[in-house]
Amino acid sequence: MPRRTATMLASTLMLIALLCAGVLIPVPFSEMSPGPTVNTLGDHDGEPVLQISGHRTYPADGHLNMTTVRVTSADFRMNLVEAVYGWLAHDSKIVPHDTLYPDGKTEEQSSQENAEEFSQSQESAKVAALKELGVPVKSWVIVSTVVKDSPAEGRLHAGDVIKAVDGTAVKQPSDVAKLVTRHKAGQKVVFTVVPAKEQAAAEKANKAATKTQDVAIATAPSHDTGAKRAIVGISAGTDHTFPFSIDIKLADVGGPSAGLMFALGIYDKLTPGDLTGGKFVAGTGTIDDNGTVGPIGGIEMKTVGARSKGAQYFLTPAENCAAAAKDTPSGLTLVKVRTIGDALGALKDIRGGNTAALPKCTTKG
Repeated sequence: MPRRTATMLASTLMLIALLCAGVLIPVPFSEMSPGPTVNTLGDHDGEPVLQISGHRTYPADGHLNMTTVRVTSADFRMNLVEAVYGWLAHDSKIVPHDTLYPDGKTEEQSSQENAEEFSQSQESAKVAALKELGVPVKSWVIVSTVVKDSPAEGRLHAGDVIKAVDGTAVKQPSDVAKLVTRHKAGQKVVFTVVPAKEQAAAEKANKAATKTQDVAIATAPSHDTGAKRAIVGISAGTDHTFPFSIDIKLADVGGPSAGLMFALGIYDKLTPGDLTGGKFVAGTGTIDDNGTVGPIGGIEMKTVGARSKGAQYFLTPAENCAAAAKDTPSGLTLVKVRTIGDALGALKDIRGGNTAALPKCTTKG
């Protein structure tokens, strides 16, 4: 066999072997890419995203789009070829698998966590919007989740209202952890609660629940790598009673990052005129009951997705500004926001054409 032919054959076989290896060898990475963007003022799957009854609403034009990121599932095992292709693609990002799914989190666990965060973000969005409008909302601290095989399993239940811990009144979710961790692992902590069923019955009857019970639970050590904290295995959250009905109809979306845009959509529906002045505004950001906007993941993917749908302005959490500004899609203005008040002020400038006054994101923040 001529040397040239033998060299070409060997090279071809080596290339085939490398390609096979690239396809067969898994690598510990996952992919993020732009996901759907939905107008909170519009319809999705044939019905309004925001459905409000019991209070006057106003027509709202323009766009206040929430944005999402697609990620490969926890069970997906990327190969080397897919990873290299993702690294070379501009509109996707390859990240370590553990970044998205730490501690071996399964797809089921991730989906449940995302659903819980999405539900909580909707509640906070409603509260933040109504507070900004001066509409009173009743709130209380509840057991939001109970960890399986924890000391609290079977003793406390999701939806139980936490009135006090060791006799000290609980006013916000963070109070619960502070009071529990005063104990050493193995010591008992006493929760004064209104059982979920009692609370539900009281709400149905439109009256305050009065029947409480004390539940004593022995704490256990946390699984932290550092100092062991006393825990009982619950997470505390906030529940609310609203003066009228606000429903957010949007399935197949998870996580807390749509909170800001939901809050702005609700505010727009409950006030005359258009917040956007007919402009296409998109954005992202968590929101708490007080209207504080928090950072999110995948900001670069969200700006790309928003611009591809026609967005002109993008409301950006202040802590995400530097990362977003490093590769801003052409034609998109990044607007820095820290609170719902900042966002409303920016929208006033946008609809008034006073864009020079907008607090824009830079690579420094």
